[in-house]
Amino acid sequence: MSLKIIALTAMLAAIAAPALAEDKAMDMSKPMAGHDASSQAFKMANDKMHKNMMMKYSGDADKDFVRSMIPHHQGAIDMAKIELQYGKDPDLRKLAETIIKAQESEIAEMNAWLKAHGK
Repeated sequence: MSLKIIALTAMLAAIAAPALAEDKAMDMSKPMAGHDASSQAFKMANDKMHKNMMMKYSGDADKDFVRSMIPHHQGAIDMAKIELQYGKDPDLRKLAETIIKAQESEIAEMNAWLKAHGK
């Protein structure tokens, strides 16, 4: 193997390693070292949302859309509440309040659709 190929391989590995490490699942049983409470809250909200979005698909696009969007919207609400708890920027706090109101309304609409359609 030539020295150029070895050097190129080493450079690519050094660049790719941090990106690949970010894809690893985080163990939330231990606090995230070096992260503050808001970061931990966002991580927990994100994990909860993704867990709740995991579902067995039915083949009914309408039903699957609504059933997967409800936890997605709930995740947005949970994250907006974290912004309200920890955030300082008044514009983002106002946006978080708007998101909560809109997403709660849409979740109610989707739940009503599921009930009306016997899903």
